[in-house]
Amino acid sequence: MCLVHNNDSRSRKITKVKNCFKRQTKWTLVSFELNLLSVSPFCVCVLCVWPLYVVKSECVGREEQKQREGKILSMAAIASLQAIHLNFGRRGSIRCGISEPSGEPAPVGQKTRYNDGLAERVFMGLFARKMDKFGGSKKKNEMKEKGFWDYDYESFVEVSKRVMQGRSRTQQQEVVREVLLSMLPPGAPEQFRKLFPPTKWAAEFNAALTVPFFHWLVGPSQVIEVEVNGVKQRSGVRIKKCRYLENSGCVGMCVNMCKIPTQDFFTNEFGLPLTMNPNFDDMSCEMIYGQAPPAFEDDPATRQPCLADICSMSNPSSPVCPKLHA
Repeated sequence: MCLVHNNDSRSRKITKVKNCFKRQTKWTLVSFELNLLSVSPFCVCVLCVWPLYVVKSECVGREEQKQREGKILSMAAIASLQAIHLNFGRRGSIRCGISEPSGEPAPVGQKTRYNDGLAERVFMGLFARKMDKFGGSKKKNEMKEKGFWDYDYESFVEVSKRVMQGRSRTQQQEVVREVLLSMLPPGAPEQFRKLFPPTKWAAEFNAALTVPFFHWLVGPSQVIEVEVNGVKQRSGVRIKKCRYLENSGCVGMCVNMCKIPTQDFFTNEFGLPLTMNPNFDDMSCEMIYGQAPPAFEDDPATRQPCLADICSMSNPSSPVCPKLHA
């Protein structure tokens, strides 16, 4: 009897070790894949979201297990994304495409130099071509349709300016919403709501994903701790010097083409509240996932005057940027 008991005990221990090894191997492979594909933020996004979707779909009716496994997956993905960001940080000029000697954005008043790679050019081309469909009249030297690889960041900003021309504030925001929806597969917002209910871990996961995923658009950023409804959490993202604001120099473009539509898209389409607080003095910006945005009339950013020194469309005599009017 003692021998049988010892054999059963040994068998259970061996099984336990095997299962533990499988789990460790699984997460090691996931982490390896995430780091291997760190050059493509889109691939990182797919690899992070897909396993979450599988867990959610296979655990219907088991809320406790769903939450536990979802948290484990998000923690593994966040760790991998942070490792990616740290690896970029050690390479100086490669980090976020910045080619400044310091590896950091240039001081206010100076334009930051970027060395965009393949992934950055892909995103610029995708967004610019989508927005170009809503653009107004082109300059004579731009009448010929651009190829996918002909777009750089400057031309992406020029397309944004043409979209803004002749449109009201709300029309500009609606264009951005349509462009964002056109970039997603059918039913994506509904799936996002299932994958990321408005919880602390969902807010923190999306904050971590923002750093590598949006560096092509806004430049280098980092996850920071913020307070949401009295709870401290790492669901904030601090953009050091927004590339979009730096290149456009326009308060109206920042608010109407980025801040408001992005807040609205995450809050209303995805069901995850987001507040963005741009600082027009140093061109930094703070994103807070999990915090509901204020009403337009209560938002300090909507009462900002033009940046007369850098905006070619500015109206220095107006106390508020004219593009912020309805």
